[in-house]
Amino acid sequence: MTKILLLSDTHSHIDDTILKYVKQADQVWHAGDIGDVKVTDAIAALKPLRAVYGNIDDSKARATFELDLHFMCEQVAVYITHIGGYPGRYNQRIRASIYANPPTLFITGHSHILKVMRCKKTGLLHMNPGAIGRHGFHKVRTMLRFEIDGSNIKNLEVIELKR
Repeated sequence: MTKILLLSDTHSHIDDTILKYVKQADQVWHAGDIGDVKVTDAIAALKPLRAVYGNIDDSKARATFELDLHFMCEQVAVYITHIGGYPGRYNQRIRASIYANPPTLFITGHSHILKVMRCKKTGLLHMNPGAIGRHGFHKVRTMLRFEIDGSNIKNLEVIELKR
């Protein structure tokens, strides 16, 4: 079983509360708009990190992280990208590949809106953890944590922090 902390849109913000949740996870996944790579350095110093860069990220983040990540976590195929849309409204850049070879778990960021939903057409599970940074229009800072146990995704929790 693997405990995952999923976050996005840190926009250069990291604090002790976020790091408290990082320490409780086995792995941390970041869905882009990192801001300053000091954020990902702080996370990676504590736990294994997988991250993609987002539209606000500079050349340093883009040299360090990929635009898209495809990997297996236990028996779950995972696809992470920053701007990917959501079921029924996938981004044009990735739409064909999502329908041709859907992952089990599709993760995006960008919108600052927490959303978890199934794709009726493919059955994939889509997660967007919202935004945990302080920059943006969101009123509540959010992250997701969940467990992967073999091919099962379970014990999904929404973590809300005050702005």
